[in-house]
Amino acid sequence: MSSKTRLMGATSLAAFALQLSPVFGQSETQSAAAALDEIVVTSTIIPRNVDESIIGVSVVDKEELQRNFRNTIAETISREPGVSTTFFGQAASRPIIRGLGEDRIRVLDNGIGSIDASVSSPDHAVAIDPAAADKVEIIRGTSMLLYGSSAAGGVVNVFSGRIPTAAPEDGLDGTLTFGNSTADDAFDFSGEFDAKVGELGGGDIVLHGDGFYREADDFEIPGFAESDRLRALEEFEEAQEAAAGGGDDDDEEEEDEAFGVVPNSFYKTKGASGGMSWVGENGYFGVSGTVIDSNYGLPGAKKKEEEEGEEEEEEGEEEEEGGGFIDLRQRRIDFAGEWNGDLGWFETARLRLGYADYEHIEVEGSGEVGTTFANEGWEGRLELLTKERKALDGVLNGAVGVQFRKRDFSAIGEEAFVPPTDTNQFGIFALQEYTNGPWRAELGGRFERTVHEVQETGVERDFNGFSVSGGVGYQASEQIFIGVNGFRTERAPATEELFSNGPHLATNAFEIGNPDLDEEVGAGGEATIRFTTDRIRASLSGFYTSYNDFIFLNETGEEEDGLPVFVFQAADATFRGFEAQVEAQLLDLGPVEFLGDVGVDYVRATQDGPGDEDLPRIPPLSALFGVEARSAFVDMRFEVEAVNGQNDVAEFELPTDGYELVNLYATFRPFGADGPIALRLSGTNLTDEEARVHPSFLKDSVPLIGRNFRLSVTGTF
Repeated sequence: MSSKTRLMGATSLAAFALQLSPVFGQSETQSAAAALDEIVVTSTIIPRNVDESIIGVSVVDKEELQRNFRNTIAETISREPGVSTTFFGQAASRPIIRGLGEDRIRVLDNGIGSIDASVSSPDHAVAIDPAAADKVEIIRGTSMLLYGSSAAGGVVNVFSGRIPTAAPEDGLDGTLTFGNSTADDAFDFSGEFDAKVGELGGGDIVLHGDGFYREADDFEIPGFAESDRLRALEEFEEAQEAAAGGGDDDDEEEEDEAFGVVPNSFYKTKGASGGMSWVGENGYFGVSGTVIDSNYGLPGAKKKEEEEGEEEEEEGEEEEEGGGFIDLRQRRIDFAGEWNGDLGWFETARLRLGYADYEHIEVEGSGEVGTTFANEGWEGRLELLTKERKALDGVLNGAVGVQFRKRDFSAIGEEAFVPPTDTNQFGIFALQEYTNGPWRAELGGRFERTVHEVQETGVERDFNGFSVSGGVGYQASEQIFIGVNGFRTERAPATEELFSNGPHLATNAFEIGNPDLDEEVGAGGEATIRFTTDRIRASLSGFYTSYNDFIFLNETGEEEDGLPVFVFQAADATFRGFEAQVEAQLLDLGPVEFLGDVGVDYVRATQDGPGDEDLPRIPPLSALFGVEARSAFVDMRFEVEAVNGQNDVAEFELPTDGYELVNLYATFRPFGADGPIALRLSGTNLTDEEARVHPSFLKDSVPLIGRNFRLSVTGTF
């Protein structure tokens, strides 16, 4: 049976099970825990219940973050509909939303960018740690109006609470968590606290502190690190070379193939943060400082081959080096404030400002420093919310804002495939919302100027982009909400897309940019329907985007310095797909309730033209099926991740097999739901199945972790 057939069958079975939910829950009374919680999204200008959102949004709360905890934010949220990752081992991963990644997805820390080098390459880790996250909001589709052209594909906003916005009720609260997992022999610790330490000017002074430490060995896998397709291709190429007399197999020493473990997939990361806020009746102002240090291996990276001296070159001898790793550090400071009151035309002002000094060193297997990446950056934004006013029998409100980003980026060393570049970006935006009864209309625009300048040569590219978006929402009944959104966006090319030119062993590529690239223009729409009751929450979103000059990294089939050549090129392209999600209370037995959920997502991305060629590294059809039992003392969850095989591939790209992962989670609270102790046990990939993430550059050399058990203990005070 094919993976697609299995996935369709599982989808039908899960949908049938969820259709039974109204039958099992017909009592007029239900416990407070049984009702599906109201979820509010705050990454939009006007906070909105998720069930009333015109675009695709979701919120991952603290409990779900702890249950699905991984070493990166991207892997922790990767089970959300429409979300995939660039999986580069367990230490480095960026989110992909609806098939879009790199510079089109912004990963934010409380509304401000991560200010690191993660967009430069998938082997560069995001400098935002999941241990500090209180919740994560995911906005699918363009968020360019609010967060700039680097949010053309979506936003992942991580809320850490490092700048307190409220005083703890009892004056002090906090958590401590210890964890351990088996497949990578990992240990992790994290802790945080908020404390009211005094009063000043009618407000409270609140301190925040947090810290974390994690380390893991190379992780275990079910079989060979290289996929069957890649191994067969390598054997075929070796046979061709031997037949052509291009090598002497008898004189060559065969390299051992990695089996049962992914070499060089270790990591060790630690960090701490301290913050302080003044919190009053009308708002707050605060500051925080954060340090992160991380050391992690580069699994699957191509070994470096160097000829040593003329004599060795004549003899054809080569030295091979492997086992490279990254040594990363970031020092960051953030300011934030919000004030609510009479501000003339406005009623609320919000300010965010962040500065970070980031550096990571790529160390080769010999211990020599290969390349040093540095990124010093500022980012700030000011939002002013207008007062609500009457208009045409309805209500009008909205916001205006400004945003700036400054980036001083450099890469120095053997793999400096991007030259040192300064980037300055300034944007101004305005949004208005009109509400009249069950109808709501939204309209917004953004102007953005981006300037890239190569430091050594003075070569400069500047771009002026204008983007506009409009939508209509209709509350058809108490349970049904319908939304339609249309947009036209302009994204300036990123530094890497313009100026890359050099070898990159981590991704096994020689990357070449195009300094003549123009703005990427996207136009499209999204339609959403949501159905919500006390027992069921369901949503279906469909999207379509047509791009002029869509920029992507494409393999050419040529080689340079022994590496396949990848070039950044522009072509007209089309993205279309959907996400569907259902959550339902299946049965309420009083002290125990049973719930089920299904999430399915699909994206198809092609170049426009006679053949509609497929774009590279696009995630396949995937689904998540879960069943939970909840009570005051014990929660149990069983789930299946089903990912289809990907056969719609670009030239020179290998297909990827589908897989199904079986996971089991249990949470024990010996002192009840509000007790101070929670014991969590998870078993992931229980069948020890080989699974590969298609959008990853390492998909054919680094699979996902095998069968793994994790035990953690959390204490609250």
